[in-house]
Amino acid sequence: MKAINGGITAVKGFIALGKFIGIKKKSKKKDFAVIYSSKVCNAAGVFTKNEVKGAPLIVTKKHLADGKAQAVVINSGVANVCTGKKGISDAEKMTELAAKELGIKQKNVLVASTGLIGAYLPMDIIKNGIKGIKKELGKNSNAAEAILTTDTIKKEIAVKVGKITIGAIAKGAGMIHPNMATMLCFIGTDAEFQAKELKQMLKISVNKSFNMTSVDYDTSTSDMAILMANGLAGKINKTQFQKALDFVCIELAKK
Repeated sequence: MKAINGGITAVKGFIALGKFIGIKKKSKKKDFAVIYSSKVCNAAGVFTKNEVKGAPLIVTKKHLADGKAQAVVINSGVANVCTGKKGISDAEKMTELAAKELGIKQKNVLVASTGLIGAYLPMDIIKNGIKGIKKELGKNSNAAEAILTTDTIKKEIAVKVGKITIGAIAKGAGMIHPNMATMLCFIGTDAEFQAKELKQMLKISVNKSFNMTSVDYDTSTSDMAILMANGLAGKINKTQFQKALDFVCIELAKK
């Protein structure tokens, strides 16, 4: 299977942004990303099996309960883990603010955070960073760069199968061990599938890829792999799609 240029924004209907908002004050590296689909997607997620789970993961699982999503808001630098009720409230606030800016339903916004454990999110910085995001979204985004922490390279891929495209970005370098790692992966496709089908296929791909990868025997608190399908390119044979999804996840796991 051949990869094409781009990551998640290579997919029809997906745009994104990646920028510096001030969380990583010392390095001034990009620390905030948004992924957005022009149409509400059927969606599924696979999450860490660590008994300690980050606040964003709890909120995202709740928002994904109906199998729908339209956007993901992500910050790097602070993981929002071991932060109690305030952490969950902050994660919810991120989805609320992003939904308002994007003009979509809050329950269709997913949230992820990665970075320092045991610290609260700098919500004033995040609130300012979310302002005006709709105008900043585009095809040429830095989202893959903005989600990184200790990574030395950005991780993104896109593949085409007939008229269907799958695009993805990921992060992860340390605390890598099944199930799954300090690993975030966001996959978008313009194929048409129901949420239940996406969940089954994502589980298969994750078991062949991220759950086969170990760096240091540490299973993290924040891991998630999200698959969003907006259906804009129509239907595809499920076996063909599974093969392409496996390829995408395996290539990202190698990176």
